[in-house]
Amino acid sequence: MKYPILPAALLCAFLGLGGATAEERIDHFNGLPAETLEDAVQNFSEYNNRLAAIVAKDELTASDLATVHELTYTLENALEKINDELAALADLLEEVHVASETADAASTVEKGRAYLDTARTVIP
Repeated sequence: MKYPILPAALLCAFLGLGGATAEERIDHFNGLPAETLEDAVQNFSEYNNRLAAIVAKDELTASDLATVHELTYTLENALEKINDELAALADLLEEVHVASETADAASTVEKGRAYLDTARTVIP
């Protein structure tokens, strides 16, 4: 009886390509940090452009794949910061909503300005 898939399965197991989950992967790069929302948006934009240039190619080289792998760490850092900031922004918008609903003009202005400062960092 032949097992044609066995050599491929053994190769995958040997190379570690089998069933590794995201938690089991070893991080090879740190990526650029995203300490502020401004940093995160800048890195997100720049590294998305780099990714777009690579995936626009008809064929990817091993070097292209390595570059994509490395730049995804910066994108992940940026996206994590953006997600955290947008979650806080949603809470702040709710405060604006409640302040306006309860006719609290001072809070509406204060919270509204804070909301807009952050919102305009993401989308001017």
